[in-house]
Amino acid sequence: MTTVIGVRFRHTGRVYYFSPGPYRIEKGDHVIVETARGIEYGLVVMAPRLAGEKDIVAPLRDVIRIATERDKQIYEENQAAEKEAFAICKEKIAQHGLDMNLIDVEYTFDGNKILFYFTAEGRVDFRELVKDLAAEFRTRIELRQIGVRDETKMGGGIGICGRPYCCSTFLTDFAPVSIKMAKEQNLSLNPAKISGTCGRLMCCLKYEESTYEELNQRMPSEGDMVQTPSGVGEVLHVNVLRQLIKVGITQEKGDVLIDEFPLEELKIVKRRRSHKGNQEYIDQEEQKQLRELEKEK
Repeated sequence: MTTVIGVRFRHTGRVYYFSPGPYRIEKGDHVIVETARGIEYGLVVMAPRLAGEKDIVAPLRDVIRIATERDKQIYEENQAAEKEAFAICKEKIAQHGLDMNLIDVEYTFDGNKILFYFTAEGRVDFRELVKDLAAEFRTRIELRQIGVRDETKMGGGIGICGRPYCCSTFLTDFAPVSIKMAKEQNLSLNPAKISGTCGRLMCCLKYEESTYEELNQRMPSEGDMVQTPSGVGEVLHVNVLRQLIKVGITQEKGDVLIDEFPLEELKIVKRRRSHKGNQEYIDQEEQKQLRELEKEK
């Protein structure tokens, strides 16, 4: 086991492990470390703790020093310079007539490299642009094309739920999201309701999926016949989170009594189809809905 700290360089960016070395470092401190990109200024988001060898990406580097006031001043100067570089790059892009959208600019702490993040519909020949930027800033230039999810993460904003985007607040990685997850959570397959601002399926479908999978294991499906305290009826609707089932019970005179029952009061009498049949149905519907979503985008 090795003592490590977790350091983050960008807001909601990935957390990287470093050895605290001889320093007494606490969560919330700023440190100067060496990375593959050079010397960087980072925020300690995880206090010293023990980690196994399998959790550490070799080589594990030591912290160079705890950030000083001068280091903080350099970091703030770099942030101001990034705004100026953004405006200059936008102007250069327009001069070269390139079909690309500049999203963000990042200076490395030591000023040896400037990274420009952009989006574009296809591949862009930006070799002349790089030459102009290198002549302007007299340092190494890197242009990095990113996807729409990264663009949204960097820009931030408010989602349809009324809260800040998950990707720009606490999610550090993007996980694959599928239509099947929306079906599992009993959501409308309307693209406008299950897609985020980036146009992709909402990230929350993924990290909420495990909860729904656990709860759905005990739930009947719509169309199943269940025994209720009021008689046998057909499941009309299920509320997964509240574990409530709406059931239609046919009365002697042909009327249908609709009532809602907690899951623990019900017993499944007959399923609409076998588990295998349900899975085949889900797979077919998933492919169909996926094709429809792709057509609408």
